[in-house]
Amino acid sequence: MGKWQLRRAITSDVDALTSCIDAAYAVYADRVNDLPPVSEGIADDIATNRVWVAEIKNSVVGGLILVPKLDFLIVANIAVDPAYAGIGIGRALMELADIEGRTLELSELRLSTHIDMPENVTLYRHLGWAETGRSGNKVHMKKMI
Repeated sequence: MGKWQLRRAITSDVDALTSCIDAAYAVYADRVNDLPPVSEGIADDIATNRVWVAEIKNSVVGGLILVPKLDFLIVANIAVDPAYAGIGIGRALMELADIEGRTLELSELRLSTHIDMPENVTLYRHLGWAETGRSGNKVHMKKMI
């Protein structure tokens, strides 16, 4: 597998990013029966939010959707195609979220993950995130940058 590149998403990435997100979340289908439609609205996200893709040889293999708020930046979605898991793309995308937050002169990132995805909580903690609470099936986390 070649080295990836990160770049801002463009309108023509909608289908590829949607497919990538669907593939990333498909691994949870047997375990998590109440996932929201995680790849819905990608075109709107690209038009209105800060969306990045990871590419290998012109193929989208990861994505990051960031939603700026007044005082913080939300990591709304992060996904890596399972065929490319474990090579550092997810970490690079999370580091990019830190950079984007600082670029926007914000000091805090926030995200929510699903309670039935404990490996995500473990990973985020490893990357410096702290759990701030739980509601329903969501685990809320933040990271100061």
